[in-house]
Amino acid sequence: MRLLIRDDRVAASEFVAKYIIERIKAFQPTPTRPFVLGLPTGSSPENVYKILVREHKAGNISFKHVITFNMDEYVGIPVNHPQSYHSFMYKHFFSHVDIDPTNVNILNGNASDLRLECREYEKKIAAVGGIALFLGGIGPDGHIAFNEPGSSLASRTRIKTLTDDTILANSRFFDNDVEKVPKMALTVGVQTVMEAREVIIIATGAHKALALKHCVESGISHIWTASCLQLHPHAILVVDDAATLELQVKTVKYFKSIEASAIAE
Repeated sequence: MRLLIRDDRVAASEFVAKYIIERIKAFQPTPTRPFVLGLPTGSSPENVYKILVREHKAGNISFKHVITFNMDEYVGIPVNHPQSYHSFMYKHFFSHVDIDPTNVNILNGNASDLRLECREYEKKIAAVGGIALFLGGIGPDGHIAFNEPGSSLASRTRIKTLTDDTILANSRFFDNDVEKVPKMALTVGVQTVMEAREVIIIATGAHKALALKHCVESGISHIWTASCLQLHPHAILVVDDAATLELQVKTVKYFKSIEASAIAE
């Protein structure tokens, strides 16, 4: 696991966006060999999407031969609801780039058979050769996607009941009314994320500091599901200074020294 520390959220987002662009360009996707990208929603990746859109409009990156799989979706709200993750993705990203709509994959939280929907999602990922790069965030309670505390680290795409902490955190998108927040979601599993060839996580703000501490300094735990990234051979956590507030000083110095040495080389 690499931990890269930037001064603020903007700098962290710039690094993540540029990294995604570099990986797509290096892959040189074609219609028969597309780049498969996993994507999240929420406040963490918003700036990343803004930068990707900016770079696309500047002619620096195309998403024409990119296939995307989103991490999660609420159960029971309409696709066109302003807070559905379908709406989020089109508002912040898909409507502004040249991605083929048929290459966009988002879980259907209104499917007649939700378990079948989850099984088919896993099959779709496998059918395109797996996810090359998964972008993600970390919840304040250490969850990745909607793999809440207590989730199996071997989990696959499934239905998940949201914790009170997640519902409270997401209520800011629903007029600060916890009663309006869906209580269930469909989410990729921890193992789904872990099977991506690369994972890059963005975590910014002091409210993510405790989660980051458990993900980096504590052992692997199903209570802090993002700690699973310690086992991933190609995982990068990109954070701002505020998110490191709970880390030991020696931990911060260690990862900064590693990056400085890499740059010098």
